[in-house]
Amino acid sequence: MSIHCNAEKGDIAKNVLMPGDPLRAKYIAENFLENAKLVNTVRNMLAYTGTYKGKEVTVFSSGMGMPSMGIYSYELFKFYDVEKIIRIGSCGAYDPNLNLFDTILVDKSYTEATFAHSWNEQECHIMEGNRNLNNQIEDTAKKIGIPYIKGNALCNEFFDGYLEDISKLINRLPKDLNIIACEMEAFALFLMANHFGKQASCLLTVVDSHYKNEETTSEQREKSLNDMIVLALESI
Repeated sequence: MSIHCNAEKGDIAKNVLMPGDPLRAKYIAENFLENAKLVNTVRNMLAYTGTYKGKEVTVFSSGMGMPSMGIYSYELFKFYDVEKIIRIGSCGAYDPNLNLFDTILVDKSYTEATFAHSWNEQECHIMEGNRNLNNQIEDTAKKIGIPYIKGNALCNEFFDGYLEDISKLINRLPKDLNIIACEMEAFALFLMANHFGKQASCLLTVVDSHYKNEETTSEQREKSLNDMIVLALESI
């Protein structure tokens, strides 16, 4: 069994939302789930299981970066028989047409990293989100009126806000992929889901942009994140 999770097997639902931040998992449990129960506290990587509109859901924090996401998604799929995971997180925009707080549904995740090779000697740098789950998210978004943009994202090993020259990174990305955003976990999640024959998707909220310098309020940030959370819960 897992050495990174102290939940019993029956404590984890088949359907999981994965924010990176443990406190965001706590926020979702307290504000969106009924009868939420704390089921994991190892390393303070908080996880809660409750119900949303009568359906059992677990919200499990992943931490930051592909190694952390790789560990938790692997263990959820392998040891807890999880069937679906939707990552919900924040991202930076690499497309000037994107605005702060736009919701992005990731189609393909591209990485320059050797994560797949290090794990299983796979020469793989592109992974797709599950088409069936992505279709469900798109259908749900249209039904409940939450706008979204579907596109490809970079899964980076380093927080791009700390790069000395971010334009060098953007310029070397494959042009045919038309990468519109950058985050740090989706590739690992998609890789593990594909390995186990499970379903995984990724929803992102734009919180900063390479092309825009805008100030935002806490109320704006909360509403935009809430839209993404509701879309994920309604879809899964």
